[in-house]
Amino acid sequence: MTTNPLQALQQWTGSNSKALQGLTAPLLVVAILALMVLPIPPWMLDTFFTLNIAVALMVMMVAAYMLKPLDFAAFPSVLLLTTLMRLSLNVASTRVVLLEGHTGPGAAGAVIEAFGHFLIGGNFAVGLIVFAILVVINFVVITKGAERIAEVSARFTLDAMPGKQMAVDADLNAGLIDETEAKRRRAEVQEEANFFGSMDGASKFVRGDAIAGILILVINIIGGFAIGMAQHGLSAGQAADSYILLAVGDALVAQIPGLLISVASAMVISRVGKDADMGHQIVQQLFMSPKVLGITAGILLLLGLIPGMPHLAFLTMGGLLGWLAWTLDQQQKARAAAPAPAPVAQASQGDGEATWDDLQPVDLLGLELGYRLITLVDKNRQGDLLTRIKGVRRKFAQEVGFLPPAVHVRDNLELKPSAYRITLRGVMVGEGEAFPGMFLAINPGGISTPLIGTATTDPAFGLPAHWIDERQKEAAQMAGFTVVDSETVMATHLSHLMQVHAAKLLSRTETQQLVDHVAKLAPKLIEEVIPKMVPITTFQKVLQLLLEDSVHIRDIRTIIETLAENATTTNDPAELARRVRIALSPAIVQQIYGPTRELNVIAIEPGLERLLVQALSNPGAPSLDPGVAEILTQKAVDVANQQEELGLPACLLVPDSIRNSIAKLLRRVAPRLQVLAHSEIPETHTIRIGPILKGASA
Repeated sequence: MTTNPLQALQQWTGSNSKALQGLTAPLLVVAILALMVLPIPPWMLDTFFTLNIAVALMVMMVAAYMLKPLDFAAFPSVLLLTTLMRLSLNVASTRVVLLEGHTGPGAAGAVIEAFGHFLIGGNFAVGLIVFAILVVINFVVITKGAERIAEVSARFTLDAMPGKQMAVDADLNAGLIDETEAKRRRAEVQEEANFFGSMDGASKFVRGDAIAGILILVINIIGGFAIGMAQHGLSAGQAADSYILLAVGDALVAQIPGLLISVASAMVISRVGKDADMGHQIVQQLFMSPKVLGITAGILLLLGLIPGMPHLAFLTMGGLLGWLAWTLDQQQKARAAAPAPAPVAQASQGDGEATWDDLQPVDLLGLELGYRLITLVDKNRQGDLLTRIKGVRRKFAQEVGFLPPAVHVRDNLELKPSAYRITLRGVMVGEGEAFPGMFLAINPGGISTPLIGTATTDPAFGLPAHWIDERQKEAAQMAGFTVVDSETVMATHLSHLMQVHAAKLLSRTETQQLVDHVAKLAPKLIEEVIPKMVPITTFQKVLQLLLEDSVHIRDIRTIIETLAENATTTNDPAELARRVRIALSPAIVQQIYGPTRELNVIAIEPGLERLLVQALSNPGAPSLDPGVAEILTQKAVDVANQQEELGLPACLLVPDSIRNSIAKLLRRVAPRLQVLAHSEIPETHTIRIGPILKGASA
């Protein structure tokens, strides 16, 4: 079979393209070193000087059109390679200038000759002045400012890493993003820190390049004079015309690309915003305000009327800006006057008879909004609260083990404009305020940096926070605050309350839907157990008891199998839930402690424990003394807070006979304190006794 040579070349190129790309940087470094040590003919110097200018232009164009700094993550390496290329070309051109400069201005190639004659008119004095001005612009203005921005950005980016990573974790916990997106964002935060850290060091390349350009020019002038007059017998004027002109041309050839690279460096690290490139940002933010353009036009027109002023330039520019301001103003008025879509007419039924349709059922889970928050659910105004709520329900189902009821969102004019209320079966379980367009900066603890904003508390977890505007967002993140928008605040609050009230969300409807779902996966299991052995009401009560103790019911097969094993001996939901907890103990312990095998638990003083067993384990025994109950709850709250401050799970270990009673007693005062029975510790784990709950006598 005959193969087309072009197709064979394309196949070879495609299969080896990655290998060739990998060789680009090493080959470029070898070529740069070759320029420094090998003699280069003038025509090759012209080629490399042209390539140097082309690369500098490409780098600046990429910097102008990128949306965020990480779009040009290779810039620090590019900065190093381009700096080495310019310096190696300076070395190569210096060799040629000093060896062949006595032959005339074309000794070092056409590019240097063109820069020496066209840009400075063949006058080396003018060339020296132009070069000095370019060095001042590059070294003092652009490079100095870029170096300072890079230094500050690197420091602030590193300081902001914990806050940004906590924001990613908050979005993940609220169900707004999945694990894949969370990993991508964490990697982006790490890459951003590495990028600005590299730019802080790479900016020194630009500064050193500017200094090297000055030194090379001085060396070329002194060396040219010495070689021309001592070796070739030229007069001082002839040596100046030949060597100084070539040295200045060589310096300008290197300085122009260096200036472009410096500008590109400043553009990369001074980039703010991720929605548009620099050109669009400048046009949108500088030339789209009729008021700004109109005032500027008026001032220019007044200056143009002053005697002695260049009337044509000022009046022309003022008239152009005035026309642009008038055009933009007319466009904005036209958009504002555009008729809004007419609301759909609804038939008035105020004069009709009352019907059963007037009786609206109570929402199982509701979200009521003040009128300023309605924009958050309006897709025409880029409101994505409904999408966030869908993500919260999906996350809840994946973690807890059943699909929660839909959230009914409606407006409530009785609320404050920026307030919202979360209801469960028509009863308020949470409320807060959110401000569209603003951000909540949450203090995770230990941050003393002041913020310009309204002090408040995080509605979900009660942490100190501030409502800030978008201008304060970057500063707050750099200071370590967790910064989230209004939709995330409300979605996180809803997610937290759904976790707290999971047992109440599991109504008979959700229970039956869960049974139907399991029946599709294990039909024989459901057919044998529910409702033949365990009634649906008992099954629902067992699940609710588990959820009240924050036990997830994802492992529904183990739950049903345990119920099947024990249904013949008892039908008490509390006893069945206790036995299910023992079967789920590995999952319960992992949910509390994670993968660790040594469990740091809180224990009860033996004397107090005996008293509690006597009072709580026997239904016929006297009830627990109120004073003992108060002391127990207060000490449990204190110890739980101490454990959380140490970063350890707050978990109390008690005898099996009193676990349910102790858990019910402490649930309201210490909701994050978990209560485990001795039989719920898996054999694969060990315990380490931490704090001790002591009685009043201690």
